[in-house]
Amino acid sequence: MRPFVFVNLAMSADGKLSTRERRQVKISGPSDFRRVDEIKAGSDAIMVGIGTVLADDPSLTVKSEELCAQRRSEGKEEHPIRVVVDSHARTPPDADILHKGVGRRVIAVSEAAPEERVSLLRESAEVVTFGREHVDLSALLEYMGDTGVKRLMVEGGGTLIWSLFADDLVDELYTCIGNVVIGGKDAPTPADGEGFITEKDFPRLSLTGLESLDEGVLICWKVIR
Repeated sequence: MRPFVFVNLAMSADGKLSTRERRQVKISGPSDFRRVDEIKAGSDAIMVGIGTVLADDPSLTVKSEELCAQRRSEGKEEHPIRVVVDSHARTPPDADILHKGVGRRVIAVSEAAPEERVSLLRESAEVVTFGREHVDLSALLEYMGDTGVKRLMVEGGGTLIWSLFADDLVDELYTCIGNVVIGGKDAPTPADGEGFITEKDFPRLSLTGLESLDEGVLICWKVIR
């Protein structure tokens, strides 16, 4: 059985994740940073796409020592499993996600990934293969569930998020909207990818929470099935 999947993101007031150069920018504030650290600590795994790794070089570690200690007291690693969806094994061997913090790392590739790149990544992570040209997300999530992951957090980017929605694999969506306008038709949005064509294909959401946070607002949605 696949894990419970929730997407967490911060976007500008005009719906952008970062600049048109895909440069990481500060959108939310300290209250949201603490909230994200808490839900990260409460997750079994955190997933990102290769675009996020190449643009931001995240470590996806829990930042609070108190939260790390709490995870240790529960018999867990300090940090959740880090998962990268990387169809063609483009993750740099020196990426922070592979080296910062203790814990398991999983790189999901497709059959099209060059073997020499896969071999390099195997030195720092578990590499799993699902799908021919692109990672089969349904199969990947089933695998994660089979290996003990019950709660999976997704932190981006837009292509991965759209693909998860397209495959009906998202259960909840948390969106922190910051008080900035980024602009730019080429700036990434929360759900890029191919996009849905007709209204009948649009995922429908039910509002479950709405609150002021820092200088913005946090919106919580549940996916309707």
